Amino acid sequence: MSFWEYVGNRHAQLLTDTFQHASAVFQCMVLATVLGVLLGVATYRTEWAGNLATATTATILTVPSLALIGLLVPIVGLGVAPTVIALTLYGLLPVVRNAVVGLRGVDPSLIDAAKGIGMSRTARLLRVELPLAWPPILTGIRVSTQMLMGIAAIAAYASGPGLGNEIFRGIASLGSANALNQVLSGTLGIVVLALLFDAAYVVLGRLTISRGIRA
Repeated sequence: MSFWEYVGNRHAQLLTDTFQHASAVFQCMVLATVLGVLLGVATYRTEWAGNLATATTATILTVPSLALIGLLVPIVGLGVAPTVIALTLYGLLPVVRNAVVGLRGVDPSLIDAAKGIGMSRTARLLRVELPLAWPPILTGIRVSTQMLMGIAAIAAYASGPGLGNEIFRGIASLGSANALNQVLSGTLGIVVLALLFDAAYVVLGRLTISRGIRA
């Protein structure tokens, strides 16, 4: 059976796996973005705190994904839970680091001007600092998403959702007629999803970043 015949015969399952893969990555990136920005906001004003947040999330990223998921399984069980926890943790570093860098890079004169017109600290953060720090934060989100696309495939080891199931089934049945087709379909699906997500981020950047900031 050729690759395209295999895709035609298995299109329903492949579409389901693709949707689950995209959904898992998207939801985990939302969690990682919220947590990462909060960590950045909480630590960027103090040098040691920002460095500690960056170092801690960098340490998490050094743990092999298969090992982390394997450690989570006895605690939270198989399926979605270890997938969500692992992907969220792995997605933190680029977001935290870029949030800290972006917030520290805001022009102090703009902050002083906001103070001068009576803005509170919260208002300055929400209306001045975070909008100006958004471009590097968005870059961190894009980097995290590309990483998680590949890491999410490992979640199949713990019965997680996504295209990793196709890859693992193909590896487990090497030598059979459709083993290569299974691995190839899962891999190409992840590559296509990664490109689509990145294109969506480009559009999001054009919609949310003013021309003055981009310049």
